[in-house]
Amino acid sequence: MIQLSDAAARIQGQEMFQILAKAKELEGKGKSILHFELGDPDFDTPVNVVDAACSAIRGGDTHYTPSSGLIELKRKAQSVTERSRGFSPELDQLVVCPGANVQIYYAIACTVNPGEEVIIPDPGFVTYRSILRFLGAKAVSVPLREEDGFSIRVDDIEKAITPATKMIIVNSPSNPTGGVVGEEEWRKIYELAVKNGIFILSDEVYARMVYADAEEPFFSPSTLDHCKENTILVNGFSKSYAMTGWRLGVLTAPSYVAERVAMLQEAQLSCVSPFIQQAGIEALSRRSSAYVDRMIKEYKKRRDVMVDGFNSIEGLQCYRPKGAFYAFPNIMDTGYECRQMADEMLNRAGIASAPGSIFGEHGEGYLRFCYVSSVDNIEKMLERLRLFLAAGS
Repeated sequence: MIQLSDAAARIQGQEMFQILAKAKELEGKGKSILHFELGDPDFDTPVNVVDAACSAIRGGDTHYTPSSGLIELKRKAQSVTERSRGFSPELDQLVVCPGANVQIYYAIACTVNPGEEVIIPDPGFVTYRSILRFLGAKAVSVPLREEDGFSIRVDDIEKAITPATKMIIVNSPSNPTGGVVGEEEWRKIYELAVKNGIFILSDEVYARMVYADAEEPFFSPSTLDHCKENTILVNGFSKSYAMTGWRLGVLTAPSYVAERVAMLQEAQLSCVSPFIQQAGIEALSRRSSAYVDRMIKEYKKRRDVMVDGFNSIEGLQCYRPKGAFYAFPNIMDTGYECRQMADEMLNRAGIASAPGSIFGEHGEGYLRFCYVSSVDNIEKMLERLRLFLAAGS
């Protein structure tokens, strides 16, 4: 067998998909599985968005586009950014990409050298560590604590900064915790970035998903420099518009960063399919807003049923997330390690979840449940979980 590259040996996937594959295998053998392992909304993509894509395909819009994206979609992104974040980025700051994961990859690949350091939240989205490992950069973890509502402490970031630090990644609202970073903390993080000449990569995939009972509204550091100096903004359509399979997002960055990202995309991908971009244009229209609002209202209802249910079960305690669609219950009093509990719940109780440890060492003692399933399924899961814990290991 011919030897693979050193980089290939560093590739790590997203373990949630591996859990899904195992759950599907069990289902294939006739076992009833309740799925809470993957953040894939159970809502359909809005009909007007689907119709826009179908119309584009039938109209022959199936050819190459400029690598950085259609001007029409960029202009829509400008308008939405102005409404939501108070500024309109320049067109050359925007790059249309196939989802948010690849934006993270492109942004890091174009700004961070092998051996340089990137500060990441722990627990945090698994892609951060995976990409950094592949690119030969060093991940420096900063803990997210339950007692802080899984927000991030500025002093922890400050202590983690060294002369080798090139970027700080913050995800608010957070996957896997649902924690939200407030404006005061964001301003301090931004000041640290400016002082030390560091990029901020602000992962805002769940920006539309901040609940009404959050202590503070959503805040983006992009409002501080309009993504012209330190801030790189990652955003996508997957979660807010139930478009996970479409693979579409828009990166906003300083123009000299966006130029390199567009060139890298040109070499790797050529461009995002034009009919998918047409769907994005329609998604950003005001016609889709009511649909998104209904989804958020339903997610809040599911959140409350799930979190209240966890907190009623002996051995569990669960912070009420302020955003996204993830609950992150503390299982330390059950006597289980998180991976053991997730495995046994899947095999014995038919409950698919993700062990907190796959999101970082500070995720040990927690499980992640995605409330992208119906209230009925959540209630079934809670009953199975009570029986599972009552039966013991």
